Amino acid sequence: MKTLMAVFMALILMTASGCQSTKASKQGGIAPVNEQFNIVVPTSSTIKQGAGTTVTVSLNRGAYFKRDVKLAFETQGIHVAPNNVMVKASDTPDVFLQITADKDAAIGEYSVSVKGTPTSGEPTSVKFTVKVEAPEVVKSSTEAAK
Repeated sequence: MKTLMAVFMALILMTASGCQSTKASKQGGIAPVNEQFNIVVPTSSTIKQGAGTTVTVSLNRGAYFKRDVKLAFETQGIHVAPNNVMVKASDTPDVFLQITADKDAAIGEYSVSVKGTPTSGEPTSVKFTVKVEAPEVVKSSTEAAK
């Protein structure tokens, strides 16, 4: 009978201790998981016809996101290099993208699409705008004197 009472009391104590609430962490849970990433692009960029510029595209990795990501760049009317790049989990998150416009590129705004595909998980994409302007006309010293 003493053994039965001891077992019964042990079960009551285990049940009671399991029902107590635990304090949640500031991140919203006991084992927070942030396995997401997003792509950070420039808000806009401007280049002259026949010229180019370098912009930075970055991966913003969540605290627990530890995968390689393939970035693919697409546009029409202007050129981007490289067209795609693999950003390893151990690499810095910045990719330097060279954007150029032909001398006869139409003046206007062009959209650059960036798609990030991780080695596992869902891809994400984002776009940014590049504005192509006419080059500045440099007057010769003879024309300026007139």
